[in-house]
Amino acid sequence: MARRRAAKKKVLLPDPVYQNHLIEMITNHLMRKGKKPLAYRICYSSMKEVGEITQKDPVSVVEQAIRNVTPLVEVKAKRRGGATYQVPVPVSPERGTALAIRWIISSCRNRSGRTMISKLTNEFLDASKNMGNAIRKKDEVNRMAEANKAFATSRF
Repeated sequence: MARRRAAKKKVLLPDPVYQNHLIEMITNHLMRKGKKPLAYRICYSSMKEVGEITQKDPVSVVEQAIRNVTPLVEVKAKRRGGATYQVPVPVSPERGTALAIRWIISSCRNRSGRTMISKLTNEFLDASKNMGNAIRKKDEVNRMAEANKAFATSRF
């Protein structure tokens, strides 16, 4: 456990086009090597495609996708008496959102396809319909927590 004081939360400004904090978080997770204009281009092109395909507001589709992927519990390794237990712990809303974004982006990077824009679009659409690799990852984490429910009393 960290012995220093808790880190301050950085205030995240909303993105310039949709004025949404979630889109800015997605853009920041997409960004590699500080190339933010490229991350914006990928994110906004993907949002445009989502809007064209679904004929709905793309922000609401993306928010639904993030909501579907957000986990409620996760397992953390705790050592007790030389043994390591996988203890299920509830996930805070901020961490759940960050995990969901991370899982969606990592699964779209592992997806086969032409461009990152099309892969991200398809992953958003799949996650909003409760399908895809990100949903599979969430189900896997929930299954692990369910299997180790006996150690839930070991939370300390």
